[in-house]
Order: sequence, then C-alpha cells, then structure tokens
Amino acid sequence: MGKHCGKDCCGKDCGNHGDEDFTQSCRRLLLILLTLVLIAGVVALVVFLVLRPTHPRFVLHDSTLHQLDITNTSAPLLSTATQVTIASRNPNARVGVLYDRLDVYATYKHQQVTLATRLAPPAINQGYGDVDVWSPVLSGPNVPFAPFLADAMRQDVANGYLVMEVRIDGRVRWKVGSWTSGHYHIFVTCPAYFIGGGGYTGGGAHGLTFKMPTYCSVEV
Repeated sequence: MGKHCGKDCCGKDCGNHGDEDFTQSCRRLLLILLTLVLIAGVVALVVFLVLRPTHPRFVLHDSTLHQLDITNTSAPLLSTATQVTIASRNPNARVGVLYDRLDVYATYKHQQVTLATRLAPPAINQGYGDVDVWSPVLSGPNVPFAPFLADAMRQDVANGYLVMEVRIDGRVRWKVGSWTSGHYHIFVTCPAYFIGGGGYTGGGAHGLTFKMPTYCSVEV
C-alpha cells in the first residue's frame, strides 16, 4: 500500500514547499528593488535632460599689477603681485550651483606665476540667477622662470602689451530642489590684457594697466 500523508502534506513535501515559497519571495523582493532602482535612474535622467544645467559664467572685471619683476640672472626668478576682480553668475532658471572649492592663480604663456588662492567661503551655494564677486590678491614671490619666458615677458613689457591668464580650478555640483549631483571638475580661463603708455609711467607695475573686462572660458 502507498504511504498515506496527513491532511495538508507529508513532512518532506511540506519542507520543499516552504523552501520554494521562500525562494519565490526573495525573487519578488529582488525584482521590486531592481524596478525601483530603474525608475529612480530614469527619473534622474529625465530631470537632467529637461533641466540640463548650463555652465556658470565668469567675467574678469579688473586686474591691477602691483609687482612684476624679473631677476637678470641665468636662472631668472619672477615676482608677481596682482589683484583681480572676478564675477560668477548662475544662468540657470531651475538649477543651483554649489562650488565646493575654487582656487585661482595667474599664468603667463601656460606657466603658473602665482600661488593658488582659495576663494572664500569654502562652500559657495549659488542660487538661480545669483551673482558672486571676488577680489583676491594673487602673489608669486621669486618663482623660477624659464629664460625664454623671461625674455618674452621683457619684450612684451617693452612693447607695452602684456597678456596673462587668470585661471580657476575647482569642484562643482548641481542642485535641483533637495537633489544634489555628484562632483564635477570645473576649469575657468580668463585672459587679462595689459597695455602700457610706454615709458613706465602711471597705471600698475611698469605703467601697465588693465585694458578691458573679458569673458572667461568654462569647462566642466
């Protein structure tokens, strides 16, 4: 005669059914979690595409050369001091900009000639259409300078036309409501044009004065 089981099931069969139910429950839970993650990703992508943030805009409004001295040696040293005025505007209507760090310095023909100065406050929250203005002093005492660059700068000063660059290196995030993006690197380059009256009189160092405000290129 065959084996007779109880009202519901045999002991072994009941155990198998319990394991199958547990496995199916785990699969359902995993499927629900994956669906939620997929929905969240799609929503974030739609928000990004709809609100696609525009890069913040930077303008170099002014720059005053207080010092520009090159030693007349085989291994030239350059001492520079300049105060710059930089403005940043958030052009986005629905996206905020959060600067975690902004370091500004000056260069000449791609060589850094001043120390990097961190703009304050450490974290800058720029709302929709907001404008922030900074006026840091950039200095570089006795910076080793390549001889060919020293010759080029002397020639530029003698001609009364000098081009330097004010650069900003930093980290930025985008903010939409309570959602904040990950970190992005931001790199800003602002050309600074100085002209002299010839004869080293008036203006800043060597008679060089800032020519005009310039718009900066921004890479994120």
